[in-house]
Amino acid sequence: MGRAAPPLPLLLLVAAAGGAGAAAAGGPVVRSLRGSWRLGNGNGSVVLRAEVPGCVHTALHRRGIIQDPYYRFNDVMYRWISLDNWTYSRTFKTPFDASKWQKVNLVFEGVDTVAQILINNITLGRTDNMFNRYSFDITSVIKEVNFVEVRFLSAISYAAEQSRCHKTYSIPPACPPPVQKGECHANFIRKEQCSFSWDWGPSFPTQGIWKDVRIEAYNHYHLIYFSLTSFFVKSARQWSLEIESIFDVVSSKPIAGLVSVNIPKLQTQQTFSVKLQPGEGSIVLHVNINKSSTVEAWWPNGHGKQAGYNVTTTFTMEAGYQIEKFSKAYFRTVELVQEPIPGSPGLSFYFRINGRPIFLKGSNWIPADSFQDRVTYDTLWLLLKSAADANMNALRVWGGGVYEQDEFYDICDELGIMIWQDFMFACALYPTDQNYLESVRAEVSHQVRRLKSHPSIILWSGNNENEAAIASNWFSIPYADREVYIKDYVMLYVKNIREIVLTEDESRPFIASSPTNGLESVKEGWLSQNPYDTHYGDTHFYDYSNDCWNWTVYPKTRFASEYGFQSWPSFSTIEKVSSTEDWSYTSNFSLHRQHHENGNDQMLQQIGHHFKLPQSTDPIKKFKDMIYLTQVMQAQCIKTETEFYRFSQSEIIKGEGHTMGALYWQLNDIWQAPSWASLEYGGKWKLLHYFAQNFFAPLLPVAYEDKGVLYIYGVSDLHVDHKLTLRVVVHAWNSLEPVCTLAKDGVTVKAQSAVPIYKESINDLLERCRNCTRKSCVITFCLVGEHGLQSPTNHHFLSSLKDAVGLEKTQLSASVSQQDDIYVFVLQTTAIAPFVSLDVGSIKGRFSDNGFLMTKKKKLVLFYPWEPTSVEELQKSLTLTSLVDVV
Repeated sequence: MGRAAPPLPLLLLVAAAGGAGAAAAGGPVVRSLRGSWRLGNGNGSVVLRAEVPGCVHTALHRRGIIQDPYYRFNDVMYRWISLDNWTYSRTFKTPFDASKWQKVNLVFEGVDTVAQILINNITLGRTDNMFNRYSFDITSVIKEVNFVEVRFLSAISYAAEQSRCHKTYSIPPACPPPVQKGECHANFIRKEQCSFSWDWGPSFPTQGIWKDVRIEAYNHYHLIYFSLTSFFVKSARQWSLEIESIFDVVSSKPIAGLVSVNIPKLQTQQTFSVKLQPGEGSIVLHVNINKSSTVEAWWPNGHGKQAGYNVTTTFTMEAGYQIEKFSKAYFRTVELVQEPIPGSPGLSFYFRINGRPIFLKGSNWIPADSFQDRVTYDTLWLLLKSAADANMNALRVWGGGVYEQDEFYDICDELGIMIWQDFMFACALYPTDQNYLESVRAEVSHQVRRLKSHPSIILWSGNNENEAAIASNWFSIPYADREVYIKDYVMLYVKNIREIVLTEDESRPFIASSPTNGLESVKEGWLSQNPYDTHYGDTHFYDYSNDCWNWTVYPKTRFASEYGFQSWPSFSTIEKVSSTEDWSYTSNFSLHRQHHENGNDQMLQQIGHHFKLPQSTDPIKKFKDMIYLTQVMQAQCIKTETEFYRFSQSEIIKGEGHTMGALYWQLNDIWQAPSWASLEYGGKWKLLHYFAQNFFAPLLPVAYEDKGVLYIYGVSDLHVDHKLTLRVVVHAWNSLEPVCTLAKDGVTVKAQSAVPIYKESINDLLERCRNCTRKSCVITFCLVGEHGLQSPTNHHFLSSLKDAVGLEKTQLSASVSQQDDIYVFVLQTTAIAPFVSLDVGSIKGRFSDNGFLMTKKKKLVLFYPWEPTSVEELQKSLTLTSLVDVV
């Protein structure tokens, strides 16, 4: 979606021998209705041309009727757009003789959201679910020239009306907190939940035809869904492929035929006799892969290749035409392991991919834009490639957004990014009346059929935080009324969603919620007493008041699927949507953009633990210094927490540990605002994302202090043990010459585990490195092995940096040169510089490293541009900042 040319569907229609092309052989005719439509508001006062796929806001913006919706306070100024009822309409000529076709459909891949669909003034039906595919039979009403109308109803009014009609009991929450400036009753409409606002995003409840719309004409039968899922049959020690095809069969009696499947690279070819039943006919084939062929499995990023195989499936039926389907098959298994752990109450919670336990490293994905038609393939590629480049192997597609477009999952398949896929329910209770459940059932079955071929998807999860919402009573429901909400919860996620998932897809696990206690929640009737219990399942954890450098506040959980801290995006990102008077941390704009209660103050408080707050008299410098400090704080906080989760993977302490996943909140941004993201709107890397590249490195030494003792662990995702050298260097803040250096040889770092490799009391260390105190020195350390194997250099602060003694004002300088498509920055410093940040404004691209502690005179940093630039442009735009520049 959003590409200039839509990709060609992988479906060739082959004419029968002697036929004159597909149509003559009875192959279907498909005609897209993408392109220019007429768009008008309720009373006809606004009329314009609008692109489909698209939405009202982008159409108005493109035509210059409104400014950028993200500019300054426009989210509130443009509320009128979502309150109006808009109509899309167009005429089209029928590109064929309709009388020659048994069935003609008008198909919408996605309608956002509540609309009446008409053709030639005849109502075909209504839509009420953004996540559904709608197909309307127009065989009897299609003419030579047709007039199609999609009459939308304001999502805001519809949600309010649905809530009003639900008279028996209320379904909370009614409205978002005022700080979000949002709309009410999002839980009453099957639409992207965060489009009514969230604590990181604006309220833009869009209306529009957000995916493809087309006419399909066919005889006999038509292929609607096609999927491939792989299984490893342990008893036979053989891979098999399940191929499922779902047809609309127009014929009144069964149609017999042959299906042949060919996978040349695996010397596998099989032909099946099949019969299509009238109505929704489905064919499920099991193809056994030739045992003499070596199957290369699909592995997550950092664990192997993402191998896939071309498959040709040919349907030759008695009646009608031949269909040839080209697709890719991937072979991987996934198990969610929940078993007792010796020495610990509760159960494990980790993923085994192709029989190997994998520690999940990554983040949480939210919609990349409030207006989905602006999310292009390039947008997705940039964000997902940035995740892979930061050593991530997993993302959770969060349940308050959308089921992502096909290209999203294609890219994840290609990059080896595992996907934890939520169903789209978040932070709310939901109705379970018949109409609502029917709509959800159609949504779930459509999405599972559409997505289940992707090896990247390793888990279906019913909702975000709704088990916790009931268990922790977020909505202050009187105890006597709990039962009705528990019953609704089980009805929706277990009796409907889970039941459909288990029927449609046996190839991957399902959990009902996140956080959850997994099997323990199931045992407790799907609602555990405490979904945040560290002994079971996954946890979400947020704490803004305690000092984030103190690792003891973090839960030693089985799986950390959400945790995070906020920061502000770069000045260059904010600048695009603000004006000069907005550029201060306490401006109306800065308050308006912060949708999390007390968020700006919480950042100040967290910064205050370890850093001096900026005191500059130049307001713009002060604002830029604040932005910089929020990013330093966020990076350092999430580094500390993630390293804690990584070093907890192999140990049990007081019954807790064996942490096997760290997915911080959140990867990306929906607009330009303070948030938990590590990638800004537009894709620019915050300091956190650069830190992630290091704290998710496959080989990493991690330090923490406990009761005055320094411990260093060797953390490894590598598949074999390594004998390495640990180098520990102590620096005084006032000198580029190390105070003392220690090299410990023959350190064994075990494969896929975290083991203690070094221990020394801080007092002994300071004694050993004379002239050092906690305030005057800092520790850096790294692991080095043979054949260039090396970990990133990590650091451990012995005191808060606001108390550091000997930190000097430094002269930072950089020279820039070009090497092929890459730019080389040679940095020089006259003193130790903490958190050195390189910023080239709005030039798109990323550095090889950023936000680092500079302990040597010289450092080489590469810049990878995402668009053409030049040495001159980079030099002109470059700002170098380190902690000592903040005054």
